[in-house]
Amino acid sequence: MKQPVYRPCVGVMLINREGLVFIGRRRNKRLVEHVAPGHEWQMPQGGIDPGEDPWAACLRELHEETNVRSASLLAEAPDWYAYDLPNDVADKAWRGRYQGQRQKWFALRFEGQDSEIDIHTPGQGAHKPEFDDWRWEPMANLPGLIIPFKRPVYEKVVADFAPFAAKAG
Repeated sequence: MKQPVYRPCVGVMLINREGLVFIGRRRNKRLVEHVAPGHEWQMPQGGIDPGEDPWAACLRELHEETNVRSASLLAEAPDWYAYDLPNDVADKAWRGRYQGQRQKWFALRFEGQDSEIDIHTPGQGAHKPEFDDWRWEPMANLPGLIIPFKRPVYEKVVADFAPFAAKAG
């Protein structure tokens, strides 16, 4: 039996001074992994390049998807969390190489102004946009907004970072 292979990835919970979390709505809703319409909202995330440190990947992905650089580390999740893609999706996504993703999550405090966030020309226009809309959302709401097969990971991330949901002092 073939052992599942997971794509190494990072996730970023960007928390503003009000204790709310950045979420973006996935731009390309026709991708094979969008199997639950209405659940296109997610936090920034992306693959770790070969030889790349997860923290460096976190900062790179955040910038590539949101243009944000004004953020500081609050916490790193104590574990790596994995999710499996539905079988029919796994056969098509990432050319069938991965069963799902193994993610290292980071909580960051957003220290800039909302005007710094640019989902339409992220990374100063150097990257293809991932999102077509964004907003600040209460942390407790996140698991209900994500595609169902990622929900258990979001539940763990929310539990890990719940202390940061309070307004910054």
